[in-house]
Amino acid sequence: QVQLVESGGGLVQPGGSLRLSCAASGFTFRNYAMSWYRQAPGKERELVGTITTSATTTNSAESVKGRFTISRDNAKNTVYLQMNSLKPEDTAVYYCRANYGGRYYWGQGTQVTVSS
Repeated sequence: QVQLVESGGGLVQPGGSLRLSCAASGFTFRNYAMSWYRQAPGKERELVGTITTSATTTNSAESVKGRFTISRDNAKNTVYLQMNSLKPEDTAVYYCRANYGGRYYWGQGTQVTVSS
């Protein structure tokens, strides 16, 4: 059974940091590109960034460049999203997605709230 389980979300003050984790099971993790998405209330889901099977990363959202970093640990079947210098506009539900040849798996999401 395929599972992607995000964790690490919560309430943080502006300027703070969080590290999200996404633990994968039920498929060959190392063969899948992994992405982080987010969806704020009333907005469409947007791609935050992707890490390939060879650990090359891209941050597709201009708003997070220089602040967010994606990494993966294939030994632990886990992908991470390190978020620094958080802003209120980063408030959203964050999702991880696995992608291999057009086959996609999604996690259930974890809430991140940036507020003083």
